[in-house]
Amino acid sequence: MAIVVNKPLPEFEAIATGDVKVTNTSHLGQALVLYFYPKDNTPGCTTEAMQFRDKYKDFVKAGAVVYGVSRDNMTSHDAFKSKLELPFELIADTEEKMCHMFGVVKNKIMYGKKVKGIERSTFLVNADGILVQEWRGLKVPGHVEEVLKAVKVLKKAA
Repeated sequence: MAIVVNKPLPEFEAIATGDVKVTNTSHLGQALVLYFYPKDNTPGCTTEAMQFRDKYKDFVKAGAVVYGVSRDNMTSHDAFKSKLELPFELIADTEEKMCHMFGVVKNKIMYGKKVKGIERSTFLVNADGILVQEWRGLKVPGHVEEVLKAVKVLKKAA
């Protein structure tokens, strides 16, 4: 089941670091930011994680919970989270269920070879579980501020 803007998230269940269970209804009552990234401990993904970390208190103040999602396993996520002192949890989507549901698995060219990878993307879900905004194929600089601005607009509208 694919996601559609202005529609409720389809049913899903995932486990994040800290043994947190995340479902399509687990965060009703607060905004949910899901950011998908290619791989732990790579330059762009590290920068993006640190920017979400540095703005995390602002997201919480605006009524949002943040999760990073990648295909890395829990061991990799735990180390990445610890190394960067991330205050939010990371979802290990090793079977790519969420990645396919959100349509972020793309064919990419890396070092001249075709590979299947994750397109850096962020999704904003409102307090009612409705997907209200998506950013796909994004660049890291300025992105976290843009997402935070959208979360604040949601809070004002509530």
